[in-house]
Amino acid sequence: MSSTPSDNDHDRNADPVTDRVHENSWSANLEGPEHAADRDLLVRRAIDAVEHTAAGNHVNLVTHGDHGHPEEYLVDALEAALGEGLDWEYVEQCGCGGHVVRVRV
Repeated sequence: MSSTPSDNDHDRNADPVTDRVHENSWSANLEGPEHAADRDLLVRRAIDAVEHTAAGNHVNLVTHGDHGHPEEYLVDALEAALGEGLDWEYVEQCGCGGHVVRVRV
């Protein structure tokens, strides 16, 4: 998806997924309507979540189902931003249609 001025509005109006480094394993909720409307925002927030996870822990990225399976768009974006040696695994599809990807830091 390409960015348009309205996509940037989503970014400005969306709360960050986190504002601190997590010293434990945690889950990042990327299922909000702002994430459904803007896949680029979802990807940026997923990268932020991984970057805000302390070494030795993992973050579960819970993605919006509107974008399909995360292996089709999220994993490559994470590896491009964070390195190809990224330790990730697909966990499951949620009952609501979203997906969970676990990234170990």
